[in-house]
Amino acid sequence: MRITYAHRRSAFYPFDDHGGPGNELPPPDVRAAWLAAVRARGFEGVEVGVHPRGTADGTIRDLGKELADAGLPAEVIRGGGGFASPRAAASSRERVERAIHQAAAIGCNLVNMTVSTPPHDPLGPGASGNGERVSQGGSRYASEADFEITARHMREVGARAADLGVSIAIEMHQHSIADNSWSTLHLLDLIGLENVGCNPDLGNLYWCYEEPEETIERCIVALAPRAKYWHCKQLVRVHVPEVQHAYYIKVPLPDGDMDYRFAIAAMLHAGYAGALAVEGVREGDQLYRDGKSVAYCRDVIRELGH
Repeated sequence: MRITYAHRRSAFYPFDDHGGPGNELPPPDVRAAWLAAVRARGFEGVEVGVHPRGTADGTIRDLGKELADAGLPAEVIRGGGGFASPRAAASSRERVERAIHQAAAIGCNLVNMTVSTPPHDPLGPGASGNGERVSQGGSRYASEADFEITARHMREVGARAADLGVSIAIEMHQHSIADNSWSTLHLLDLIGLENVGCNPDLGNLYWCYEEPEETIERCIVALAPRAKYWHCKQLVRVHVPEVQHAYYIKVPLPDGDMDYRFAIAAMLHAGYAGALAVEGVREGDQLYRDGKSVAYCRDVIRELGH
């Protein structure tokens, strides 16, 4: 199991990533030093966002070589979206097809995507996607038609990916019909392709609702055999029942509510040999805090005899 970096903060002096999403690579003038610092923490690869439409294949290949030369090859291209909402389907389709092409060009041959859809009421309950009693776009409110439409698109893009030797991981995610184990498995069964599996991101299960729909232990045991990629983030839950809301604080993997010793054991027992992608913190010294997650994972994997 390789430990790779799904970073969520890119600030690295003098680059302050002001207003940025945090999950894109730092610019070239600081990237070499950033990559060396990431590698020194024990990471073995990095997650890369899909590049804009029109990016030349040569540019993608050059980035892949730069990352590989730094000892941090591209593990996955991140890009896609849901198809159940007509206003998002076309852009989602274009984005995942672009991600598939770029995954082949960069040489990782793996795409991570969600099937999330935009909130239908951006100011209404459940729009935030975290800690409320409802979650817009979630499987609780989905029809079978939503699953069938999504599966049809996924069969088509999955077949295209297979032609290029690329696999796809559908991330369990909020605002998504794949937001817990049963709904993710139902969608995968409807798709029915060997190269399309899941990313059992337990953090997205844990913080989707005020009260999680299932335990992380049951979820990871159910999804581990179908995993193609794995985001690992850790949370501390602060429940405020008076306002019917839970708030979540992101922390290093050994320091939160979810039992990643159990989760790693379940994934190894299922024969998972892909990436354990530490989904990094968004505040503070991310290299120190995310390095703590790497050290914890290595200790657990060693104690489990792998």
